[in-house]
Amino acid sequence: MNLPLQDEVMDAAYAMGWTVVRKMPERTARLAFNALADRTWQQHGGRVKQLEKNLCRVLGKDAVDDEVRLLSKKVMRSYFRYWLEVFRLPEYDKDRIVGKMRVTGHEKLFGTLDSGRGAVLALPHMGNYEQAGAWLVHSGYPFTTVAERLKPESLFDRFVEFREGLGMEVLPHKGASAFGRMAQRLRSGRPVCLVVDRDLTESGIDVEFFGRTARMPAVSAALCVQTGAALFPVTLWYEGEYWGARVHDEIPVPDEGGRQEKIQVMTQELARAFQEGIAAHPEDWHMLQKVWVEDLAGAGR
Repeated sequence: MNLPLQDEVMDAAYAMGWTVVRKMPERTARLAFNALADRTWQQHGGRVKQLEKNLCRVLGKDAVDDEVRLLSKKVMRSYFRYWLEVFRLPEYDKDRIVGKMRVTGHEKLFGTLDSGRGAVLALPHMGNYEQAGAWLVHSGYPFTTVAERLKPESLFDRFVEFREGLGMEVLPHKGASAFGRMAQRLRSGRPVCLVVDRDLTESGIDVEFFGRTARMPAVSAALCVQTGAALFPVTLWYEGEYWGARVHDEIPVPDEGGRQEKIQVMTQELARAFQEGIAAHPEDWHMLQKVWVEDLAGAGR
């Protein structure tokens, strides 16, 4: 079956990333990706404009100014670093993945899992969550996650192969089927990791986020309400050549209220934890898409 030209180009580009970029000298690759980041930022296309609109909310500004523009340039470099590391992660050994991780709060997560209780790790699009996943696996806690269906199918297969190669169990993003399998993993005491600062389901929860209404997925809280698993927000960033991470305090299931009310309260608390982490490291929040309801209204999602 022949793929559309755009899909063929996309698939070939990622294939090159996991072959050519993966084997390039590291310094050369970093210089090349920084140059690509700067060029993309200078072109100031739609995704960079949306990024700057998002950053205005983070900084409490009404319009893009020099501070926002400078910050968006830093974000693009961070974002392209993420992609560079995605292509090169299969070459990183355990000593690098674990040794260059600077993480706080993980003791309570490990204690929860060691007790036999499952845990949902909920993350925003920050830093390098692929590396953080590899760190968790190397720390002795293999986990389950979901992958968004990509086009072409061959590109989706490449991402699944990449993540499975890092030791993750990857489920296709298929609504109830994926939810049920994740619930099974949690009941067996395993961790589930989900990136949940942008709603892809059209059934998200409206939350207050940097003083405005945003929409985030309900799945993390729903899994915990359903299974009794612990919910831990995790925020990520870069520290020079190191990776930084913070495992925030557990968000408990409320004692009172119906199922939907509990999910609402927990998702709001999750948004507050994300807000705290993003405010501390806005240059590493790679959100180039619409998150706030005012942007989503009347637009294709």
